[in-house]
Amino acid sequence: MVRNGFLILILLATVLAACGQPQATVPSPGAETRPSGTPTAASGSGPAAAVAFRIVPDQSEARYRVREQLANLQFPSDAIGRTKAISGTIAFARDGSIISSASKLTVDLTTLRSNEQRRDNFIKTNTLEVSRYPTAEFVPREARGLPWPLPASGETTFQLVGDMTVHGTTRPVIWEVTAKFAGDQVTGTATTSFKFGDFNMQVPRVAVVLSVEDNIRLEVDFTVARVAT
Repeated sequence: MVRNGFLILILLATVLAACGQPQATVPSPGAETRPSGTPTAASGSGPAAAVAFRIVPDQSEARYRVREQLANLQFPSDAIGRTKAISGTIAFARDGSIISSASKLTVDLTTLRSNEQRRDNFIKTNTLEVSRYPTAEFVPREARGLPWPLPASGETTFQLVGDMTVHGTTRPVIWEVTAKFAGDQVTGTATTSFKFGDFNMQVPRVAVVLSVEDNIRLEVDFTVARVAT
């Protein structure tokens, strides 16, 4: 009994000594590990933006373009709705990656206008349902092919990849962008296309329209200006 009691005291002393020493942390399975000295972002925060650009609304325009056959015309034509109610910012980190948490572009769909009021009324009421979903939003996540650092002048083409939300549905979308750089301003065009059903929308049915192609082309003429970060 004495011998056993002595062994128990030795084990207890060892445990107490171990508790007083700093312990190495073993990462749980699947946990992210970082090299020593790698900075980590605080919870709920992201990297500081190195460059940010904001939409200039009065120098920008968003459009939808849909091929339709009108009852009073022999040949098909494009229905085009337009708005200048665009807002938003795109922020870039120091390595040229997009900071999605600080980037979003928004279009006010209630302000869309075409050359036919009956078409506008149907699209807003039945297709877009703007009373429930008044805006379209795009959150950019990647700029494929965009040179970095950004040029001070000249023209380039690239793809802007991100998530677009229309009619309460969010889907990944790729925009084809042509941009011209001039100091602190960038101008250009961006286009993408999708089907009505991709965003759970119904094809417009209006009395003056015989048929509508199931393809929506979105076009944006944009001007963005550098803002302080």
